[in-house]
Amino acid sequence: MANIKTTDNKSKSQSMGMHSEVLTGRTQQKFFNPSEAESFYYFGTYDVDFNKRIDLDVKEMTAADANKEIDNLMSQGYGTIVIKNPQGKHSLGVGILNKLNLIFEGSLGYFGMGSCDGPTVRINGRVGWSCAENLMAGKVVIEKNAGSCFGAAIRGGDLICKGSVGARTGIDMKGGTIIVGGDAGAFTGFMMQRGRIIILGDVGINLGDSMYDGTIFIGGKIGSFGSDAIPADLTDTDQEWLKRKLKVAEIGEKFDVSKMTKIVAGKKLWNYDNLEPHEKKGAI
Repeated sequence: MANIKTTDNKSKSQSMGMHSEVLTGRTQQKFFNPSEAESFYYFGTYDVDFNKRIDLDVKEMTAADANKEIDNLMSQGYGTIVIKNPQGKHSLGVGILNKLNLIFEGSLGYFGMGSCDGPTVRINGRVGWSCAENLMAGKVVIEKNAGSCFGAAIRGGDLICKGSVGARTGIDMKGGTIIVGGDAGAFTGFMMQRGRIIILGDVGINLGDSMYDGTIFIGGKIGSFGSDAIPADLTDTDQEWLKRKLKVAEIGEKFDVSKMTKIVAGKKLWNYDNLEPHEKKGAI
């Protein structure tokens, strides 16, 4: 590639000072400066007051218009927003990167509350597929049932369904906690990488199939274990954590956690490519 020169025979990058800094003896370690408070928040987030409450009727709105209005209300300082008549609309409440109390009086369709970081959400009805997909932080509570792919690829926060959920709950989960008060479908914890799943009821076939890491706790019957998912000893520490988590989640506080089954990764798939052919058959 041609090296562009300036009139003083220096390269353009050198003339702009890009090669003038001396790095000898410097450290790459860098710390946050508490005075730079703006660096701790997402661009475009708002300072809201949880005591400032408003109702928003979205019956005649599209999902896109409803989401824009939620953002507009947060910009006005509203910290508690009650959504009236969601009527099963898809993709409501997505992309909220703000502290917020959000209450849905009704049910949501597919992909509700996806890619959120920070809000506390209560849904008084049901939800469709992929609720809270890629949740990063916050708390989402569903009072009734949820569809398949509940909590797909979540990275943090608490996702709670007081009813039952469909197949592939926690698929590709990377962190956080999923708690289900009822039953769960097939392939729960499929390709799970981190985090914890708690199912108080029964679970379908292929539990934890191809899970890389993380922990699953099942209170009821297990249809079958998936590839590389194995039972493990339930420790006193596990039981103490389960009691605390269920109490905070306001679900199953009186559940006998000592009878739960703990499932972890067998880790045979960690180095699958390096296994011998006969070992690969045993791993899957």
